[in-house]
Formats: sequence, C-alpha cells, structure tokens
Amino acid sequence: MKPKTIVKLCADLAMTVILLLLMTYELIGQALHEWLGIAIFVLFILHHILNGGFYKSIFKGKYSPIRLFQVVLFVGVMLAMLGSAVSGVIISRHALSFLPISGGRSFGRTLHMLSAYWGFILTSLHLGFHWIIMLNPARKITAKPPVKWTLRAVGTAIAGYGVYAFIKRDLAQYLFLKTQFVFFDFEEPLIFFILDYMAIMGLFVFVGHYISVILRRVGKKNED
Repeated sequence: MKPKTIVKLCADLAMTVILLLLMTYELIGQALHEWLGIAIFVLFILHHILNGGFYKSIFKGKYSPIRLFQVVLFVGVMLAMLGSAVSGVIISRHALSFLPISGGRSFGRTLHMLSAYWGFILTSLHLGFHWIIMLNPARKITAKPPVKWTLRAVGTAIAGYGVYAFIKRDLAQYLFLKTQFVFFDFEEPLIFFILDYMAIMGLFVFVGHYISVILRRVGKKNED
C-alpha cells in the first residue's frame, strides 16, 4: 500500500472517531469538544488536500447519476463542515475564547446544532458511498461467499439497530430544528451513547453504500 494511501486511511479513521466523540458534546465537556472540533477541521483540510484530484475533475466529463449524487453529497458535507466551523468560532468559550467576538451566540448555537447533525448524517452517507474503495485492499477475503454474506448480515443487523437508535435519540428533531436544545442524560454511561451513534452511523453507511450500488447499475444500463 502506498504511503499516501496509508495517510488517507489514517486521516479518515481519525476523522470518523473524532466525529463520534463530537456528538457526545456535554458528556465529554465543552473544552474537549472544542479542541476535537479544531482537530477534525484540520483533518478535513488534510483530507481535501490528499484528494485534490477531485477538484481538478469536477468540471470535466459527463455526469452520470452516481457522479451527480457524489457531488451533491460533497457540497452538503462541505456546507455542514463550514457551518460547524463558523458557528463553533462564534460560540467558543475555551479554545477560541481569546477572539474578539461578541453577540450572535443564539444564532451560533442553532447553526452549530443544525450543521453538526446534518454533517454527521451526510458524512456517514459519504463514507458508505466509498465503502467499496475502502474494502478493496481486502477484496480477496471479502469476496468469498461465506465472508461476503456474513458481512452483509452484520451490516443489516447494525443498520436495523441504527433505525431504532435514530428514533430513540430523537435525531429528527435536531435535523429539522424542532427543538433548540440537545438532550443529554448525564447518568447514562458514555459507552452506550457512543454505541448508539456508531449504529446510526452504520445505518447511513449502509444506506450510502446501497445507493451507490443502485446508481452504478443505473449508469451501466444507460450506457448499454
């Protein structure tokens, strides 16, 4: 495996872990949340530098259904990350408290919640969209029928629990601003919260993967 590929995988893995931790917010403390937010933004920039070829090709060639969806997803993730970064600066009380910013905290909190939850969903879809590429290094193993069907069964089970966790955690009300505040149960063990969000991430990785599979098939039919 090439060094650049290893760096890409490590950066993406780090971003995924940090994203899950960021969703815990108050459960890990505001100061740590802010520093993790800065870390993921730096990794986000690194991710785009390492994948700079995408920008060079964005205005070239024809747009198939899968390519169009990929670009829409890219724009959504980009807007969510920028919204999280800008609102994070506005409402920071620790890492960036030295900045001469006053006012706009109410708007900042609303934008931060909206950007964070949509960013979580869209990033998970994006991860699922590239799941095939991530599995390529182990393709010889994952392509074997027993392994393939076991992985599909596990993926389906995680996605099924992810639906339950999505409803249980009331993510819809945060995604569509039905409330201005996020509820946290401080008596709940942190690991249970993280496992639920891992399942929700798994659900949208699952959805993103199968959307990509369907769009690839549609593209092939159109070519034929």
